[in-house]
Amino acid sequence: VLANFPVVVAWDGRQVRLLDQTRLPETEAYLDISRLEELCSAIQRLAVRGAPAIGCAAGYGVVLALREALAEGAGACREIFERKCEQLAAARPTAVNLRWAVERCLAQYRKLLHQGAQLEQVRAGLETEALLIHEEDRRMCEAIGRHGATLLPRPQATLLTHCNAGALATGGCGTALAPIYAAHAEGVRLKVFADETRPLLQGAR
Repeated sequence: VLANFPVVVAWDGRQVRLLDQTRLPETEAYLDISRLEELCSAIQRLAVRGAPAIGCAAGYGVVLALREALAEGAGACREIFERKCEQLAAARPTAVNLRWAVERCLAQYRKLLHQGAQLEQVRAGLETEALLIHEEDRRMCEAIGRHGATLLPRPQATLLTHCNAGALATGGCGTALAPIYAAHAEGVRLKVFADETRPLLQGAR
């Protein structure tokens, strides 16, 4: 059921790829982002939306922040890096996963420095942490779907969702929509009312 969904957030070891949700549903277009400023802009203009998806993107954004801080000189690297992380965390204050992901990566950064890790080890550790955040979100979505589907009546159910709650909002198959996907796969007959929110009709587009 989920195989045909587009990739919302991806990392190739060099840059973040985001599905540009401002252009849906007419066009499936992607943004290849290699600079932190570009990622902050994408978050602010809602090219990526849904707190879990923003959190996944933020993990990779911390890796970009470290790369940029290192390029500005090792001497002031930590100060520059932490300032860039704060810039990222503040890009969209209402997306709770954004600051959470940045703080989680910062904690890992400080832990690695405390352990005496070399800069390349720190960079690799942050990348691993970002990948973990993404994978954990994918697994949480699957668990929401698996457990949530058991709550739906059989053989048919009518549901209402609000805002962006499917695969476009997360690193996996979605939050509120995940049980709907799982129940559909089990043969439950479903009717779904999809509420929208502003400013970009999230949840309905």
